[in-house]
Amino acid sequence: MSLFGRAPPSKTLADGDKLDVAGAAVRLKVNRRARRVSLRLDRTRREIVATAPSLRRLPEAAEFARSRAAWIAESLAELPPIAALAPGMLIEVFGRPVRLEAGPGRARWIEPVDGSTPRICAMGEGEGYARAVILILKKKALEVLSARTAHYARVLGAPMPKVSVADAKSRWGSCKPGAGGAAGVIRYSWRLALAPFEVADYVAAHECAHLLELNHGPRFWAHVHALVGDERRHRDWLRAEGARLHAFGH
Repeated sequence: MSLFGRAPPSKTLADGDKLDVAGAAVRLKVNRRARRVSLRLDRTRREIVATAPSLRRLPEAAEFARSRAAWIAESLAELPPIAALAPGMLIEVFGRPVRLEAGPGRARWIEPVDGSTPRICAMGEGEGYARAVILILKKKALEVLSARTAHYARVLGAPMPKVSVADAKSRWGSCKPGAGGAAGVIRYSWRLALAPFEVADYVAAHECAHLLELNHGPRFWAHVHALVGDERRHRDWLRAEGARLHAFGH
């Protein structure tokens, strides 16, 4: 019998359903490897996840979430504030200060010849302005991460993979090695452009190491260490600051 009792018969819950608990979004998830009902904060998606070991126990997970409304509110309140992109802001792109400006015409990256602060100039207001800026950030991310991927693939003696960027929520990069002579595929989160260059560079080295080792075993980490040295500080930075990067542009 459920610790929290049975849900009303008319309420059928499914994996992926969302609940409103005191104004906060709670996503229900079935994880058959879990041993108990639990709650956790997904800092990237800015939501609470209530996990149950089986579909049958989802009502128990829902009731557990409702019983922890105060904890849910406190956890969400600790998240970095949403950072809307607007003219006049100074952001960092691969560790370089970049000024956001409003201006006519297509969105563009402006690199001053005198070495002063680069600018992103875009038109529009609110979400339209943010989308235009993000388009430029995606292009810059693709440019820089493609170059670093080419460098590390060459060092490792691996064929150059196809590179793309997306707005992934659960990982900073992913690698699918090629088969039968075909090029592999590496995808990065464009939000790495908002991280220091050394951190984004580590992710490129990490994904390129997967071209040789599709695992996280000792040989994989030996490749990573040979490319960038001690990677732990970069992984720690992403764990500590990842939620802040995902708060940009909303």
